[in-house]
Amino acid sequence: MRRITGKAKDETLIELQSARAADESSGNGSLSERAPLPGNTETDKLHPSKDTVFFRDGVRRIDFVLSYVDDKDGEKKQERRRAFEANLEKTGLELETEDKSDSKDQKTYFLKIHAPRDVLATYADVLKIKVPFKKSDIPQSQDVALEWFTQPFRLPGNIMHPEPDYFTYHFDKTKTDFFLIGDKDTFFPPSTRNRIVFYILSRCAYYKEGQKDREKTGIKRLLSNGTYTAAFPLHDCRYWKKGRNAEERYNLYKHWARFLCFYKEQPLNLIKKYYGEKIGIYFAWLGFYTEMLFLAAVVGLICFIYGVLSYDDNITSKEICDPKIGGSIMMCPLCDKNCTFWRLDSTCLSSWQSHLFDNEATVFFAMFMGIWVTLFLEFWKRRQARLEYEWDLVDFEEEQQELQTRPEFEIKCTNRRLNKITQEMEPHLPLHSRCARYCLSGATVTFWISLILACITGVIAYRLAVYASFASIIGNHGGESGIHKNKTLLVGGLITPQLATSVTASCINFVIIMILNFFYEKVAIWITDMEIPKTHLEYENRLITKMFMFQFVNYYSSCFYVAFFKGKFVGYPGNYTYMFGKWKKFRNEECDPGGCLIELTTQLLIVMAGKQLWGNIQEALLPLMRNWWSSRKGRHNPENHYSRWEQDHVLQNFSQLGLFYEYLEMVIQFGFITLFVASFPLAPLLALFNNILEIRVDAWKFTTQFRRPVASKARNIGAWQEILNSVAILSVVTNAFIMAFTSDMIPRMVYLYAYSNSTSMKGYINSSLSEYRIPIRPQNMTEDNWFRHFNTTCRYRDYRHPPGHENEYTHTMQFWHILAAKMAFIIIMEHVVFVVKFFIAWMIPDVPSDVKARIKRERYLIQEHLHNYEVEKLKLQLSASFITEPQTSETSLTPDKHEVLSECL
Repeated sequence: MRRITGKAKDETLIELQSARAADESSGNGSLSERAPLPGNTETDKLHPSKDTVFFRDGVRRIDFVLSYVDDKDGEKKQERRRAFEANLEKTGLELETEDKSDSKDQKTYFLKIHAPRDVLATYADVLKIKVPFKKSDIPQSQDVALEWFTQPFRLPGNIMHPEPDYFTYHFDKTKTDFFLIGDKDTFFPPSTRNRIVFYILSRCAYYKEGQKDREKTGIKRLLSNGTYTAAFPLHDCRYWKKGRNAEERYNLYKHWARFLCFYKEQPLNLIKKYYGEKIGIYFAWLGFYTEMLFLAAVVGLICFIYGVLSYDDNITSKEICDPKIGGSIMMCPLCDKNCTFWRLDSTCLSSWQSHLFDNEATVFFAMFMGIWVTLFLEFWKRRQARLEYEWDLVDFEEEQQELQTRPEFEIKCTNRRLNKITQEMEPHLPLHSRCARYCLSGATVTFWISLILACITGVIAYRLAVYASFASIIGNHGGESGIHKNKTLLVGGLITPQLATSVTASCINFVIIMILNFFYEKVAIWITDMEIPKTHLEYENRLITKMFMFQFVNYYSSCFYVAFFKGKFVGYPGNYTYMFGKWKKFRNEECDPGGCLIELTTQLLIVMAGKQLWGNIQEALLPLMRNWWSSRKGRHNPENHYSRWEQDHVLQNFSQLGLFYEYLEMVIQFGFITLFVASFPLAPLLALFNNILEIRVDAWKFTTQFRRPVASKARNIGAWQEILNSVAILSVVTNAFIMAFTSDMIPRMVYLYAYSNSTSMKGYINSSLSEYRIPIRPQNMTEDNWFRHFNTTCRYRDYRHPPGHENEYTHTMQFWHILAAKMAFIIIMEHVVFVVKFFIAWMIPDVPSDVKARIKRERYLIQEHLHNYEVEKLKLQLSASFITEPQTSETSLTPDKHEVLSECL
C-alpha cells in the first residue's frame, strides 16, 4: 500500500489526530452519545461551513472532489483544466472551486463537483442502475431457535439493515412516476452518485472545441500527467463523530472497524451501501471463509492433540532414543567430506517432533480437508446467490460490463469496426497487434517464472552446500573433548543437520519471495496495460491470472521441493546421486530417519507465518505507529479548522487494484492450508487467528486510513472463484502424495501388517535401515577411533539387500510392497475424496430454494406492475384525446377507441 508523504499532509494528519483527542477528552468521544459540553461544541472547534459535504449554498451535495496545485508547468496544466472543466459543465455537472488561500498548505485548490437530478437520471438510465418501485412484501427469515445463542454476536437492527427491502427495476428516465421517488434529492444514494460522476469524469475530454485528440480524455490521464493531484468522493463525516444528518462512516467505525468487535457479525448491508457491492462482496467472502476456517481449525487442533496424547505410545521414537537400539546403530556419513559416522539416537528429539504431525490422525485430517474445501466452496455459492438477490445483482450480467469499456481501450485503439449487433462503429484492436502483445506478455511471464525457478535452484544449492557444513559441525563429535564437546552434543541433540538446513533455507527463501514479489507486481501491471484489455472485468481477470501464476510458483515451489523431491533421489553409499554431477560434489539431501514430513512442516510454518506477520506489520502496525506519533506531536498544535475535502485529501488513495491485493493475500493463504495441510494440521488455526485480525484491520483501513473509494458493482468474486476451485482439486492430489511419499505412515503400516512378527511396531527402525560395507577407513577418522568402534558396516535409510547378498544393494521385496501400497493409497484416497466431493456438490444446490422463489416473485411483480403502468398511461392518453378532439369527431371515433382500450386491458 502507498503511504502518505509530504510535510503538509503530515501536519494535517497531526492536527486531525489532535481534534479527535480533543473531542474524546471533552466528552464528545468517538463512540459516546453524550451531549456536547458548553464551550466544546463542534461548531466552536470546526467552522460549520467547513466540515460539510455541500456546496456553499448548503443545498447542492458534493459528489466528487478534484485537487490541484500550481507548479512550473502551470500554464499548460491550467489550459487542460479549463478545457476539462468546460466540458464537464457541458455534460450538466455543476462546479465550485475553493481557492488555495482557504487551504491549510496555501497551495492546493479544490474543485467540488455536483451532479444535478437530470444528469443523475440520464446516466442512471444509461448504466441500468436498479431503483425501488415497490416495497417488498416477503417476510424476512428469523432464526428464533438460536436467537438466545447468537444474540451476543449480533449488531443492532438499524446497522444490519440500514434501509428497507424493496423490489427494484432498472431506472428508466421516461417512467419516473413508475418508481418510488420520495425525496428527489436523496433518491440516488451517495454511492450511486459518485459512481455516475466518476463514469462521466473517465470519459470527458480535455481538448478544446474544434480539436480532436482522442488521447486527451479521462480523469486518469489528467492524474497521471499531474494536471490534477487527486480525485475522490467525500466521506460523509469524521469516523469518530457523527456529522449533521450523516453517520454511516461513524457507524462503520463503531460497530465494525474496532478490534473489540472481532466476535461480532459484519454489517454487510451497511458496507455495501457505503462502499458499493464490490467491496461488500469481498468482506462477505472473507467473513464466510473465516467462519468456515473455525471448523477446520477445531479438527486440526484435535488431530494435533491426538499426536501429543499418543506421544508415549510412539514405539518408533522410543527405539530411536533407546541407547541399546538407536545408540548402537552407526549411521553412514551425511556428506562426502568432513563428515563422520553418527549414532541414530542423536535424532531422538526430531523423531518425537515428527510424531506430533505424522501419525494416524494425519490421514483422517488430509481426507477431511478435501471434503471441507468442497463444503466451503459449495456453501459460499449459496451465500453468494443470496447476496446477489439481496443486493439486486441477479440481472447484473457480464454484458453490462461492456457499458464500462475502459477509457484506455477507447483511447489507444484507433481502429474502428462495425458491431454486428448494435450496428455502430466501435474501437477495435487488430489481430496482428493483439498477437504481438500476447506473445510479448507470455514471454515476460515465462522469463519471470524461470527466474523464480532459478532462485529456487540457488536455494537448493545452498541447502546442499550448507547441509554438509551443518552435518560436520553438528554430527562430528569424534575429535572433540571437554566442555566444547558437551556444547556440541547439546546442539546436536536439539537440532539435526536436516532441520538446521531447512530452517535457514526457509528464511532465505522467504526473503527472496518478498523481493521477487515487489518487482513482479510492477511487471504484471505493465504487461497487462500493454495488452489493452477492453473492459475493467477483462483487465482484472488477466492481471489475476498473471499474478496468481507467479505467486503460485514463488510461494509453493520450495514446499513442492521438500514434499516431493527431497530424499527421493539420494542413491546409496558408494553410488550417491549428485545434483550438478559428481564433479560439483553437491550430494542430494537425505531425510531424517523419521521422515521428511517435519521439514515440510518447518518450511510451511516459516513461509506461511512469515507472510502473514509481514502483511500485518505493513497493514496495521506501521499506520498505527504513524498515528501514535502524529497524536503525540499534535498536542502542541490543537488547531482544527479543516474542511471535509481537506480531511479526506490527506488520507491514502484506494486504487482500483486495492481489492486485488487483498484477495491475492487470502487465496495464497488458502493454498497453504489446503495444498500442504497434511503436514501441518495447525495451519487452519493460524489462518483463523490471522483472518480475525485481517477483517478488523481491513475495516479499520477502509474507515480511517483510505479516502472513500468510488462505488462499483460486482456480482461475485470473479476469477478468484475458478482459482479456488482449481486449488481445491489440486489439494486432494498433493495431500494424497504427501501422505504416500513424504510421510512415513505407509511404510509403517506395511511393516505392521506384513512384516512384524508381534503385530506391533517393534523392530521397524531396524527394518527401515539398510547396511553398507565400509571398504576402507575414512580419511577423516583417526585409526584409534576407527578400531574403537569395530564397525565394518554403517546403516542408511533405504530398503536394499545387505552386502554379501547375491543382489546386494538392489531394492528388496519390502521396497516394492511399500511402493505398491503407496500407489494404491493415492488411488483410493483420491477416488474416495473426489466421489464425496462431487456427491456433496451435487447434493447442495448453488441457489437456495427460497431465493429462487423470491427471484421468480420479483420478476412476476415487475411484469405485473409494468403492465398496469402502461395500461394506466394509455388510459390517460386516450382520455386526454377524448377531451381535446371535437364532439363530432369524438362521436364517430368513440367505438374504435373503446375497442382499442378494451384490447389493451
